[in-house]
Amino acid sequence: MRDETGPSRLGRWEEHVELPLFAMSFVYLGGYTVWVLAWQAAAVWRDVGLTVMLAAWAVFAGDYAVRLVLSGEGRRFVRSHWLDSLVLLLPLLRPLRLVKLYTTVQHRRSDQPWMNLYARVITYAGLASVLLAFTAALTVYQAERGAPGATIRTFGDSLWWAASTITTVGYGDAVPITAEGRLVAVGLMSCGLALLGAVTGSFSSWVIEIFRRESRDAPRPPER
Repeated sequence: MRDETGPSRLGRWEEHVELPLFAMSFVYLGGYTVWVLAWQAAAVWRDVGLTVMLAAWAVFAGDYAVRLVLSGEGRRFVRSHWLDSLVLLLPLLRPLRLVKLYTTVQHRRSDQPWMNLYARVITYAGLASVLLAFTAALTVYQAERGAPGATIRTFGDSLWWAASTITTVGYGDAVPITAEGRLVAVGLMSCGLALLGAVTGSFSSWVIEIFRRESRDAPRPPER
């Protein structure tokens, strides 16, 4: 009978549940979308959305409890796995775990990476940016739609604001005025700077690497 350590047991658990949990994050996002956008529809739709959200969050909480037990770290698990703890409190931030998802799936499938480093960074940053912008648009729309003097009155306005904010353009025609909306805006701007910086840096490094490789492989002129 194998006597596995805490980290090995935790790793085996993550290999089995990371992909289903990623799918569950879209279930949660779907429930949140219905709950926010159906505010003028029949109450049953908001109830359905809320039920889906609570069910998905219960799955996340159960997974977190299992990770806590398997790690054998006790309270230190909260600090050493701070992203897991943050995502449990704010499930809409689960797109930030895309790196963990890729690492887990890659470890299960093959030792050879599917994509090179530059492609991985660009893909991660692109997907995370889209998902974070969409969830931020939902949250800000929920906070702003009934506020007096709000410039974000429709979900389309909120999507436009999220796109201009995460790309650091900031036209200023649609801005949040509530405390909750501005808090989300600060978080989205911070994530936007980090993610777009990662994309720009990786793309520049990739182009430089191509030019360096071409220069190395180019035939040299004959010596006189």
